[in-house]
Amino acid sequence: MGIVEEIKALENGKSIQYLLNSASKILNNPMFMFDTDRNLIAFTDAHVDDPIWNELVTTGTFSPQTMEFFTQEHMTEDIANADKIALFRRENLKYARVSGYIYNRDNIVVGLVSMYECNTPFDAQNMAAFEALAQKISFEIKDYDYFTMLAMTYHEDKINLLLDEAVINPLSYNPQAQILYSNFEDYLYVAAVSIERHDILERVYQSRLAYFKSMIKTKYPAFKYSVHEDHIVMLMSSKHRYFYGAPFFAAHLNLFEQSGLFMGVSDSFENMYELRKYYDQAVEALNKGLKDKNGQRVFLYQND
Repeated sequence: MGIVEEIKALENGKSIQYLLNSASKILNNPMFMFDTDRNLIAFTDAHVDDPIWNELVTTGTFSPQTMEFFTQEHMTEDIANADKIALFRRENLKYARVSGYIYNRDNIVVGLVSMYECNTPFDAQNMAAFEALAQKISFEIKDYDYFTMLAMTYHEDKINLLLDEAVINPLSYNPQAQILYSNFEDYLYVAAVSIERHDILERVYQSRLAYFKSMIKTKYPAFKYSVHEDHIVMLMSSKHRYFYGAPFFAAHLNLFEQSGLFMGVSDSFENMYELRKYYDQAVEALNKGLKDKNGQRVFLYQND
């Protein structure tokens, strides 16, 4: 039995730690896994003469300085652009390493598993076996509530940080922001959705926003969502620079009408750090559309 088959034959249901320990024996290299919030989940018991490894297994996370180093070495960019796994060989790294995404049952990135080239050199079989391990771990966690809830709150937290312009050092934040690009196309758009408020308490209004956000997400699961400043925020993407507005949402316009929802959509953009600027465009389009009362539900930003 080859090493790829050995990895695939590992039994699920015994924990991530079991899979890492077993795979480490098969591939003869140390490994660790952390979630998208940079929290250490599991690692193999090995002495590794590497400051990055030691920082993670000692503190349970990476410092902003380490994350900045990853960005400067283009490691963050490489893993973000990787299909399944990414190999890193850098002059500033003592050991080469390979990393792969871990996905939850909703096919959302919730973690990263990495292996160091300490003992056994990476070859085609080694890489194929590691890719099989990443898939095995993704299957292991499919029923873990931790990773389901992590994905639900992760995007909202990161979107709101960008909307609040609370990111002081983009280099240190960039690895987390990159996750927002996952499964997206070239051009970004942001929509601000409002509901008919009526005369209700603030806490009731916020609950309604949360409910409608959940409802819209069932119709457009590929988008990323948050609630910000009394609006439901939809972060969307497209292969095209120009967004065609109402026709795109035509299939669910009845839902918008029946639920009393209105949407403003920004121009396209490519830099996630400009999210606030384009959110303001979406809100402007929404407010102008509501003021004009032209019977529409979806309003596009127009730079007059």
